[in-house]
Amino acid sequence: MGRPLLLLGIDGGGTACRARLTDIDGNVRGEGAAGPANIRFGLKESFEAALQATSQALEQSGLALGDVDIVACLALAGASEPTNLAAARAVDLPFRHALITTDAHAACVGAHGSKDGGIIVIGTGSVGWAVVGDNEYRVGGWGFPVSDEGSGAWLGSEAARRALWAYDGRAPWSELLTAIFDRFNDDPHAIVRWMGEARPRDFAALAPLVLGAASRGDPVAGELAGLAAAHIDVIADRLVSYGATRLALAGGIAASIEPWLTAATRQHLVEAEGDALSGALKMARTEVEARVATDSFEVQH
Repeated sequence: MGRPLLLLGIDGGGTACRARLTDIDGNVRGEGAAGPANIRFGLKESFEAALQATSQALEQSGLALGDVDIVACLALAGASEPTNLAAARAVDLPFRHALITTDAHAACVGAHGSKDGGIIVIGTGSVGWAVVGDNEYRVGGWGFPVSDEGSGAWLGSEAARRALWAYDGRAPWSELLTAIFDRFNDDPHAIVRWMGEARPRDFAALAPLVLGAASRGDPVAGELAGLAAAHIDVIADRLVSYGATRLALAGGIAASIEPWLTAATRQHLVEAEGDALSGALKMARTEVEARVATDSFEVQH
């Protein structure tokens, strides 16, 4: 008798990586979490995080890699860039079979299952993704700082920019800008030094300051929240034009941005059926079913 076959879903984003392990019937066996897994900023770091999260999930399940066969779907930030994707697919992973896709793609599958629809991820970065019939569409998400407008990284960058404006006397101070400046010990040069080394997740760490201040009526924070929402509205409009009339939101700051969206966008919003992890697991299951149909796999429960 062969070893039991398990499904593994990985959701790797710019801030954190999550793993979920299930049996072939969908029963959760274990979960894990680790650091960021954006392959654009480090292939080695990303796969170390994915395997660390996997190890935690296996430990929860009371199993070891040698006890089971795993079909995995790794949904990773940065995997939409062809060179990054090719490099990721060349990595030797300790699974029976592994699919690698983008975190946005898996989030869309998780949100809508077998139905047409779109997802807008608003987290460290931002991206729109839709599946309509046999076609997939992507809007934005080309990577901070040239893209990912409306995201946590974008908000943090814009807040730091305006703090420097206030220091220059080009804009009035506000609660938000004072808090940003305090974070850097009231030293504009500290902001510049930090900026040179900061990754998107570091900029995104400032986003809660922006959104918290916006909820308290800070005018600068409110302006930034409105601008972020306007970028998301444009992504939504484009996805709808592709035929994705059902849109779900995902990502760490999506709930905070949603109230700032226009009525035209909100009329298309639906509750997501699942998240990127459930989408990755669905894609892993589809792969197993296809291979069982061709006698490539024998499934042991």
